[in-house]
Amino acid sequence: MKQRTVPTQFGDLTLTEEAGAITALGWARTAQQDASDLLDEAMAQLAAYAAAEREVFDLPLRVKGSDFQRDVCSAMSAIPFGHTVTYGDIAKQLGVPAQAVGQACGGNPIPIIIPCHRVMGAKGLTGFSGAGGVETKVALLRHEGAAGLLI
Repeated sequence: MKQRTVPTQFGDLTLTEEAGAITALGWARTAQQDASDLLDEAMAQLAAYAAAEREVFDLPLRVKGSDFQRDVCSAMSAIPFGHTVTYGDIAKQLGVPAQAVGQACGGNPIPIIIPCHRVMGAKGLTGFSGAGGVETKVALLRHEGAAGLLI
């Protein structure tokens, strides 16, 4: 397992690489600052996203967890930059209850790159599992120009 921290306006983001894929992104600073081509590329893509120079990530990802977790992460990955959907929208797509989708969103191991911040509740803004909670979610949506629906 290799890790590296990327400082952004959304906090220090630590990327984890295992067996040639990104497997986690967390809000923390790690003393471990490993080198690899994939971590270099992931760091560059996150920095470009934070600088409003990139809207789509192109990285090999491996979502640990159940098939359902992977299905929800795949559905979230399809949400375009600057757009939002509801838990109910994903639930209809997958044929499952919205509450289950909410739990899977909260368990997203690679937030930002897999954009769980783009998923809203039926009545609007909901929680966010990243550091800073809902304020970080709002900052990410504002960064993407999707904050108009929050006002």
